[in-house]
Amino acid sequence: MTCRAARVLEESGYMRVPFNYLPQQFNDEETDLILEKVRALVKTGDFTLGVPVVEFEQRLQEMLGVAHVIGTNSGTDALILALKAFGIGRGHEVITQANTFYATAGAIIAVGATPIFVDVDEQYQMDAATVIDGITDATKAIIPVWWTGGPPNWPHLLTLAKEYRLIVIEDASLALGATYDGKPPGSFGHAATFSFHPLKPLNVWGDGGAIATNDEEAATWLRQYRNHGLVNRDEQVRWGINQRLQSIQAVVANHGLAKIPAAIDRRHEIAAMLDKGLSDVSGIAVPSRPENRRSSFQLYMIQADRRDQLLAYLVAHRIEAKIHYPTPLHLQAPARAAGYHEGECPITEAQAGRILTLPCHQFLMDAEVEYMIDQVRRFYA
Repeated sequence: MTCRAARVLEESGYMRVPFNYLPQQFNDEETDLILEKVRALVKTGDFTLGVPVVEFEQRLQEMLGVAHVIGTNSGTDALILALKAFGIGRGHEVITQANTFYATAGAIIAVGATPIFVDVDEQYQMDAATVIDGITDATKAIIPVWWTGGPPNWPHLLTLAKEYRLIVIEDASLALGATYDGKPPGSFGHAATFSFHPLKPLNVWGDGGAIATNDEEAATWLRQYRNHGLVNRDEQVRWGINQRLQSIQAVVANHGLAKIPAAIDRRHEIAAMLDKGLSDVSGIAVPSRPENRRSSFQLYMIQADRRDQLLAYLVAHRIEAKIHYPTPLHLQAPARAAGYHEGECPITEAQAGRILTLPCHQFLMDAEVEYMIDQVRRFYA
């Protein structure tokens, strides 16, 4: 605990525990280091699919142990491109989970397909048992989400996908640094997609994304399609659009990539402290932590009785807790208009009324974590 933090706690009884860590990650020193690299890029004029993009794709490819990484303009673009690369489009249905971020379903809609929402398990991951009920003759793919940064039960999902000949796209937007049985995202599906939005494990100064795949044909298509279908400046082999990762964003991504393992290790230390401090609190449910599932803990999520009152209490005590998300996708207006209603994903719906996300990032001090635990315990005392 810093001296200043100690004084704040002593005088007011409150200690600010931030959810947003970007001011610390991109402090003056780090920003100056990145700007030096940006200035070097500016001198080259290498702004479009430049050397930083190639370097980043190669480094991420090595980190994930995949054959190909293709940088994109955003995580949403990555999902859209991955679906298109494997032929998913109009008339097809794509199964995904109801508790994910809006982009997962939006990407399905963007390619002309129909999202089918299914329920989740105790760890907030797609439940293979409910996937079976969602499969029809029109089902062509599933998008399991590494929600909260943790992996789903891959053996069950992959067995199901093989049986029904389904394309598997891993939405790993939150999951860089996570593993299942020691294997990272990109090890399981036909492709995995990543987001580098500012509040993701690897973040840039705006939007960015990537697709990882071992499929040679899909990788060739993706590299061409994201760049207007070009194979060089003067030769186009297919119609395409501009969904490229920008060189400037790749500079920022390259700067942060090597720091991911240490950051995830620190998040695990914090999550272990929170688990230990909250697991015996009546009114709090902490998910189990199977040894073979390593989360990025991009979202440290618990379930809480009187959740809304607890949230208000924590915010009043300067702990920036949040809800991800109070209304599941199948109960949002577009899905309701398509015929979804309450009761179709009962586990997701029950969790939506109880889930709470606590700050859990690599810049938290032990004293701040202890303060969070203490305040939750005080609320339920």
